[in-house]
Amino acid sequence: MPNNQSRRSAIKNIVAGTAAIGASSMLPSFSFAEQKKSTALKGNINHSVCQWTYSFITVEELCKAVKDIGFNAIDLMGPKDWPMLQKYGIYSSMCYIAGEVSLTKGFNDKANHEYLIKQYLDVIPMMVKAGYKDVICFSGSRNGMDDWTGLDNCTVGLQKIMPAAEKAGITLHMELLNSKVDHKDYMCDHTKWGVELCKRIGSPNFKLLYDIYHMQIDEGDVIRTIRDYHQYIGHYHTGGVPGRHEIDDSQELYYPAIMKAILETGYKGYVAQEFIPAAEDKIASLRKAIQICDV
Repeated sequence: MPNNQSRRSAIKNIVAGTAAIGASSMLPSFSFAEQKKSTALKGNINHSVCQWTYSFITVEELCKAVKDIGFNAIDLMGPKDWPMLQKYGIYSSMCYIAGEVSLTKGFNDKANHEYLIKQYLDVIPMMVKAGYKDVICFSGSRNGMDDWTGLDNCTVGLQKIMPAAEKAGITLHMELLNSKVDHKDYMCDHTKWGVELCKRIGSPNFKLLYDIYHMQIDEGDVIRTIRDYHQYIGHYHTGGVPGRHEIDDSQELYYPAIMKAILETGYKGYVAQEFIPAAEDKIASLRKAIQICDV
């Protein structure tokens, strides 16, 4: 997930502009076919990209870029954008509720339960109709609350949604976010806290969204954590550390090894790119990130 400034301002500070998506059509047909063949994805990883990191282009333009690169999913899309995805045969690999989404006002505060429970119970049948399976949720900020009270409150609120989710085949994913740099005071900031919540909920339809960028910052030991707790993880996000930019050799994580570790657990879900592209050709950055993770 984005940092506080990015989520609230919808990436107002990202410099707009990217290489023309259709530029490759200018190549001779034989050369283009050979290029496509040489960069064909292996099919071991289900790739996606988070829309907010490419919000400087339209959803339709992002759909076209995704199709051109060769994958078929976009993360963090609410119901208003689903028709555009469907127009291009793009899957919403992680959904939002239809109403306001807040990282700070989550399930750890009972004052938020009435609103949140209604939002999730409303979006579940919408997801079923659209053919989507996964929706994101958040713990919220501590605001002086201890972790055990937060666990209790999250459990109470989420358990009022889980019967409907289980019946509909929908999985709720609580995202792990770092509280050191980007999301000060966020409660679900360590894997063990999230795993304890999963155990309390006790449903195969409640999982963690393991954001590799965030957890590298707050706890490190990414591959061991994935191996130890993979049964509680239902989704992955990427991002370069530090800075949340491209996942190439300009940052400290080695994503091919991480992707191999994920595959070794038997994971069949999606891995969504969630880096903020800093390079001039931002679509090329996305293409390169997909290739890095395509092990």
